Amino acid sequence: MDLHLRGKRALVTGASKGIGAAAAEALAEEGCHLHLAARSERDLENLAGHLRKAHAVEVTIHPVDLRRSADIERLAAETAGIDILINNAGDIPGGSLDKIDEATWRHAWDLKVFGYINLTRLVYAAMKARGHGVIINDIGAAGERFDFNYIAGSAGNAALMAFTRALGGRSLDDNIRVVGINPGPVETGRIVSLMKRAALTRFNDENRYSEMMKSFPLGRPAKPREIADLMAFLASDRAGYTSGVIYTVDGGISARNG
Repeated sequence: MDLHLRGKRALVTGASKGIGAAAAEALAEEGCHLHLAARSERDLENLAGHLRKAHAVEVTIHPVDLRRSADIERLAAETAGIDILINNAGDIPGGSLDKIDEATWRHAWDLKVFGYINLTRLVYAAMKARGHGVIINDIGAAGERFDFNYIAGSAGNAALMAFTRALGGRSLDDNIRVVGINPGPVETGRIVSLMKRAALTRFNDENRYSEMMKSFPLGRPAKPREIADLMAFLASDRAGYTSGVIYTVDGGISARNG
């Protein structure tokens, strides 16, 4: 299916690895020119070199810390004219209320919650002035399937779900679409770390982490590309009447009873 994205310009945050890198690849395959933002300049350079060579698209990297207002403002200015924004940067840690102190909680939300909101604020205004755009928020299924031991993430994701629906409910008035994706478990370095920690607790052997994934649908987490391909579709005019909604991609976990 041709998504008619060739020549469009997209900004992907948290692009150096995982879902962000997969989203960059999916968009590059469709002919999008890319702006890639993350903290690791080396990882961004490596990905950009691969995408330029493999897909003959323009790729500009932006080493930034999206916890910092000045970096957000600079990134928005340097990427003026984009057609697509994928908010993806985030690293909210696990832990219960007694384990996540105020400083840790604020540090996490400054990137994933306020980082999304503040970058969207600037990008949305520019898209509105040009008369078009798409904003995709990579959120997370903990925002609808709350987890006592991931309380900061559950609360942050729920806030971003509300933000996405509230903004996307009226954004088509400005010819801008705002949508969200709630991935469940995804095969990234983050989930491997989580599963190793769980295996150490259960088996006293972190190398048995793959056994912890057998309870997932199909006996595995989602592949990053399975999330990224949905992002590419939602970024395209094929999804032109879609706004203010959240797509859950978790193999049916959130639909289970009990």
